[in-house]
Amino acid sequence: MSDKLKVGILGGTGMVGQRFISLLEDHPWFEVVCIAASARSAGQTYEDCVKDRWKMTTPIPEKVKKIVVKNVQDVEEIASEVDFVFSAVDMSKDEIRAIEEKYAKAEVPVVSNNSAHRWTDDVPMIVPEINPEHAEIIHAQRRRLGTKKGFVAVKPNCSIQSYTPLLAAWKEFEPVEVVASTYQAISGAGKTFKDWPEMVENVIPFISGEEAKSEQEPLKIFGHIENDKIVKATLPVITTQCIRVPVLNGHTASVFVRFNKKPTKEQLIEKLEAYSGEPQKLNLPSAPKQFIRYLEEENRPQVKLDVDYENGMGISVGRLREDTVYDFKFVGLSHNTVRGAAGGAILCAELLKAKGFI
Repeated sequence: MSDKLKVGILGGTGMVGQRFISLLEDHPWFEVVCIAASARSAGQTYEDCVKDRWKMTTPIPEKVKKIVVKNVQDVEEIASEVDFVFSAVDMSKDEIRAIEEKYAKAEVPVVSNNSAHRWTDDVPMIVPEINPEHAEIIHAQRRRLGTKKGFVAVKPNCSIQSYTPLLAAWKEFEPVEVVASTYQAISGAGKTFKDWPEMVENVIPFISGEEAKSEQEPLKIFGHIENDKIVKATLPVITTQCIRVPVLNGHTASVFVRFNKKPTKEQLIEKLEAYSGEPQKLNLPSAPKQFIRYLEEENRPQVKLDVDYENGMGISVGRLREDTVYDFKFVGLSHNTVRGAAGGAILCAELLKAKGFI
């Protein structure tokens, strides 16, 4: 009998669900024992469900091929089989909020990739290296829900991973204004080029809802707990544009920053390379050894060369230089379905286990 925690994947047939299953294949702490999806997939083996739409470059893990997919609405049945679940369901926001809270009330911790609960006052939205202390709000959430074990925790939007960790590393210099343009991969929409041929040799200058998330979610991450709520920070003021580009994996950000306290370029690079957090201190299984690296070459970071840095869990930064309008500008790169989605949620679950919440 395995001593690993038993994990369910809600929405396991979609692209992010597939990424969860791939990343958890040989996880030392967690084992996938249950996969749930919509009613149309329920009753089939996982292999039969996804064999014609498997989007990963690695094959379907043998351990999950014969798992019979359950209906995500069968909460009590699934709750009896798992220690916690990852959520990547594809529903309306209201439906997602309802189903995730239903699992939490069934005493199942939920670590969600979805945006539906990101602005619920007592739901922590965690980048483990930046704001692990926000996990403490779970005590208040459990009081509200009337649960002993169940809760919902979320990870933030994939696009902010390319610049928010840098702002955290530079906190002592007090960033006050940020202008960010993100150039986002098509896997962020759950697509491949086979699914979305019109993206080949194309750029679409609009991603629904993305700019509001990119501007506001870092402020919740930088916020503090007060009166059983997470109160968002007021600074830095962030404005963004989010653009879809013909890249499969990897979100690139072009960013301008104004600081209250004026650093040198050397100080900024030093802070990036030295930055680490609880995942590194605790040596969590999915934690990158070096969270942020700085690349000196003028033509880096590049998606093809750098997106898989630290198995997709690290952030690559380059072209840091003084600006004539703002103080500094730089280019950041993160893997949107690993660090930005499933991998970030797995690292969050590892942190919550280490802290005793799971």
